[in-house]
Amino acid sequence: MATEGKPADQDWLLFHFSSVKVFGENALIAAPMGQGVMRKYTSGNWERVEEGLPPQTHVNRLYVQERLLSACTNNGLFYYTGEQWEASSLAIGCYQFRQVGKTSLAATQYGFWSGMRDHWHNLAFPNEIVYDFLYLPQYIILGMEQGVAIYDRLEDDWMEFKLGAAVTSLAVFGGRVIGVTEQGELMQGDGRGGFHTFSFDGLFLFSVVTKGKDVYLCCDRGLYRLGLVGGRISLISLKLGCPVTDIDTDGDQMYLATLFEGVQTMGNER
Repeated sequence: MATEGKPADQDWLLFHFSSVKVFGENALIAAPMGQGVMRKYTSGNWERVEEGLPPQTHVNRLYVQERLLSACTNNGLFYYTGEQWEASSLAIGCYQFRQVGKTSLAATQYGFWSGMRDHWHNLAFPNEIVYDFLYLPQYIILGMEQGVAIYDRLEDDWMEFKLGAAVTSLAVFGGRVIGVTEQGELMQGDGRGGFHTFSFDGLFLFSVVTKGKDVYLCCDRGLYRLGLVGGRISLISLKLGCPVTDIDTDGDQMYLATLFEGVQTMGNER
């Protein structure tokens, strides 16, 4: 296996991938589990993009907003500047990051944090793991190690919902909050102020991903788009046969991070 310089494409197929993002007009950024970050231009091979990252860094999620590329890692939050990674002052395990206006928000192993590039402070749950969050007009919703927490801005109060399983990924679909648990189940708001979980026969869910108006489920059997039939969630299969962990799209093509087959490409049916 290549360990220096530009590795052959087939070498990268040996890695399990946790995240993939389109970056700019002609580049893909992907994260093989426990192996830092890699990049591929339209007419090139995969290459390592590791300068500035500690050895054996595991990337939980990549984040792209306009020209900002960030990596949520086991060693903290990193920004990509020029041709190297720069560590932020958030030096704890990070699972999700979003820029909301001029404010940065992060889900971490020690709760929910807010800050700027060089100054961060804890907003809530400093003793609990937060894996993902939604920033909605009235609510902030956290996916946590024991379930879900919701902050109501009007009431200035947190509500907690214990589900007996970590909620690792969140989205909004059909007007309700949904998520994926560490047990591979789907979590859904019940419309009465609570949540319930259920499984799809033969599927272990890895993540739920929102792209535009569509919501996708990445699972051990492939990729599905969510639909509604009679008010109930239905699954529309898009790619079967390989475990998919994350997706992104440039509008024409969809890029799939997989566990055993590298980064796959398929036409965007939308």
